[in-house]
Amino acid sequence: MTNEHSGDAAPVPAPDVATTPPRTEDAAPGIRPFSLAFVAGVTVTKWTRLWAERRAETPLEVFRSETDRQVAVLHEQSADVSFVRLPVEQEGLSVINLYSEVQVVVVPKDHPASVFDAVTVSDLADEHLLQDPDDVPEWRDIATEVADGSRRPLRDIRSIDDAVEQVAAGVGILIVPQAIARLSSRKDVVYRPVSDVAETRIALAWLTEGATADIEEFVGIVRGRSASSSRAPSREADDAAPDARVKKIGPVAKAKAKARAAAEAEAASGKRSGAKKPAATQAARKKKQSDAANAAQARRRKFGGKR
Repeated sequence: MTNEHSGDAAPVPAPDVATTPPRTEDAAPGIRPFSLAFVAGVTVTKWTRLWAERRAETPLEVFRSETDRQVAVLHEQSADVSFVRLPVEQEGLSVINLYSEVQVVVVPKDHPASVFDAVTVSDLADEHLLQDPDDVPEWRDIATEVADGSRRPLRDIRSIDDAVEQVAAGVGILIVPQAIARLSSRKDVVYRPVSDVAETRIALAWLTEGATADIEEFVGIVRGRSASSSRAPSREADDAAPDARVKKIGPVAKAKAKARAAAEAEAASGKRSGAKKPAATQAARKKKQSDAANAAQARRRKFGGKR
């Protein structure tokens, strides 16, 4: 544990959205709404705002799905896209990772962990976990109650709020993503990061075979593409000039190419102008020819005109 006290995080209210799909008859007649589901703890406001700005003609339905329903809403076609908390069964889905979440432990306000900035799972080994140990394998593998078989069954926990209620009563602890802890925060509990528990990930998922222009548009919004950008033109440009995307000419290569071009131009210019070879070269050639002629004449005198 680190030993600097940090203040309690302020509660963050849950989004004011429905937990079941809205009725499609609320949309404008003849226009099919675009339906978006999200798991608890995901804030979708920035993406829904951009959708409203760019696709005002297409109504947007937004609802929260339970964790065990975050993929089912896609297969049942209750939602076009779903913000999910990984891991999920990805067969038949297209999934893009968005961001990671820190895992925290939720404890009573007077718990020893409350005075630290962060804890480790070994600090929590003797605690009673108010959830399936398999949800937190790092804790499960060192937990005292799991190792000695003293773990007691969970009772009267039907939701995260029920679990937090029991945390406040001192029954046990929870280890959950920070966004979940914020949504369920109350004055008699606090949460602290658990440094050696793997972070969870939030992703956007949709049915691969059911992809539509609306889904492509929303995926583009989530990926940060501007309203003026288009996927098709960019792909055509990439296909037309693949080398331009991967091959760049550096300054050294440019200098060498420039010098080579200058040399070739100079040689071509000299050839066109009929430039003569240097005088020294011409003199050497004449001397060589004269020496050859003198040698031939000497042979004729010696051998009577025969070689």
